Amino acid sequence: MNNYNPAIALLIFFGSVIVLFVLFRPQKGWFWLIKSKKKSNEKIVIEDVLKLLYHNQNVNNVFNISDLTRNLEFSDELVVNTIDRMIGHELIVMEGEIVKLTEAGSDYALQIVRAHRLWEKYLAENTGFDKNEWHKKAEHKEHELSSEETNLLASQLGNPLFDPHGDPIPTHTGEMAKVRGESLANLEVNTIGRIIHIEDEPEVIYKQIMAEDIHIGSQIRIVEKTTSRIVFHSEGEAFVLAPVVAGNITISVMEKDVVYDDDVTRLSSLLVNETAKVVAISKEIRGENRRRLLDLGFVKGSKVQIDLINPLGEPKAFLIKGTSIALRDDQASKILILKD
Repeated sequence: MNNYNPAIALLIFFGSVIVLFVLFRPQKGWFWLIKSKKKSNEKIVIEDVLKLLYHNQNVNNVFNISDLTRNLEFSDELVVNTIDRMIGHELIVMEGEIVKLTEAGSDYALQIVRAHRLWEKYLAENTGFDKNEWHKKAEHKEHELSSEETNLLASQLGNPLFDPHGDPIPTHTGEMAKVRGESLANLEVNTIGRIIHIEDEPEVIYKQIMAEDIHIGSQIRIVEKTTSRIVFHSEGEAFVLAPVVAGNITISVMEKDVVYDDDVTRLSSLLVNETAKVVAISKEIRGENRRRLLDLGFVKGSKVQIDLINPLGEPKAFLIKGTSIALRDDQASKILILKD
């Protein structure tokens, strides 16, 4: 008995065509997407290896393959296989167990660093993202920008020399400005200086510095130094750091005749019934956020006082130029004042 049914056969045929189309259609088929994803992961691993080696070679740290697999968030197999390909493409070399960049690898790494730092600069100047988010977002974006897009971004930003943390941004030819300063950990008591750089690697130390609400551009005076801690005053507050954390902060030391003004403090410290004058806005406030504060009246010399306290603590309303402006404590901490 013949059970052949043309209609069912036709349905099976069209079903097979649809399945094949979903799997293999150009660019968007699952086969090509999976293949593209694999290539994308390999590219990210290559660039993360190069950047990790670059940063560590700059501080004379050496890495072997085990160090790389331990520090990268990819499977050991993917990292090892990618390293083999990188050796074949002469991006890295093995000297015994040590993995080192070649000249070509170093040049490639600099372009990744350039894309990362330019994107952090863009986020700081043109978006409302918190500074704690800049690094992670830039780590993703650095792998997406082509050389042409990176150069265009640099041009749009005015070809900046430094990123928001004070790190130098490589030019398209790999040249970098010098960070001229000294580590906070190496300075003596009574040294007066200004914070010009906060290193964002390793992330665990950077997060500690951010949690202390320490700002680029702030003037400091060191008041205590021991083997276990460094204490400095800045903007009306005392900060206590372990030496290993202080080592990630670079200070531009000021001349000996410069006077540290202990009376300058942060707007967040202003109390009810106190009045003050605005001295400056911290360099931590950039782009649109800075322009907004200036437009609201937070300019040098303006009188300010607390207008209303939120029962929950914040935001507080500040009276300035006849207008009540609500600010969170993290915003108010970046406005410097001199109390009357």
